Amino acid sequence: MDLNLKGKIVLVSGGAKGIGAAIVKALAIENAFPIIIGRNEADNQHMLQEIKDLGLSGDYFTAELTSPQSCKNIIDAILAKYNRIDGLVNNAGVNDGVGLESGTYEGFMESLHKNVVHYYLLAQHVLPELKKNKGSILNIGSKTAETGQGGTSGYAAANGARNALTREWAVELLPYGIRVNAIIVAEAWTPLYQKWISSFDQPEEKLKSITDKIPFENRMTTVEEIANTAVFLLSDKSSHTTGQLIHVDGGYVHLDRALL
Repeated sequence: MDLNLKGKIVLVSGGAKGIGAAIVKALAIENAFPIIIGRNEADNQHMLQEIKDLGLSGDYFTAELTSPQSCKNIIDAILAKYNRIDGLVNNAGVNDGVGLESGTYEGFMESLHKNVVHYYLLAQHVLPELKKNKGSILNIGSKTAETGQGGTSGYAAANGARNALTREWAVELLPYGIRVNAIIVAEAWTPLYQKWISSFDQPEEKLKSITDKIPFENRMTTVEEIANTAVFLLSDKSSHTTGQLIHVDGGYVHLDRALL
């Protein structure tokens, strides 16, 4: 299926690794022009080279998105070079373990800046372009907003905000024909997840205890499965879909645990 993404310039925050990298690659394969936004220059370069090695196109810009001024500067720089933006994928963030018992005010606020404030700022700064081009916004969220996890109040609060902003922006941007959706991730195999699993004394047993609870096929969601849904939601093939929180999670959040 041709998703009609050829030549579309789509920004992907946190696009050098994990879910973001998979979305970048899927966009490039659809002949879009993904732009990686990330804090690590070497990681950005490596991901772009992966795209080029496939004979595909894209670019990267390095930015520290926890800085509000940097969020504005990076959008200005992208527009100065390309003079167009067709879509935004808000993906960058980290489950940083800022809990209620162990956290501080400063840590909680830092967590919000790491995980949701830049979602708002990037969307605000690209909005004039999206209005011109009837672009779309895709927010990547986490099950923690709905299920809780324990010991991660900052991340959970940020993800609750991501969900709420998805619905709020979908309403606010209706007059401009801008669609806004979210993909909610549960247990997805990413480099950060692998690092977390490896921290346990018996990582294989820990992983199995998790995958046994994932209803569909008792396995982790792949980043490619998330990316495939992402490119569909960014394309005009999903032209009447907006304000949706779409769970790509093997039924983890909503299916009855009695099935297991």
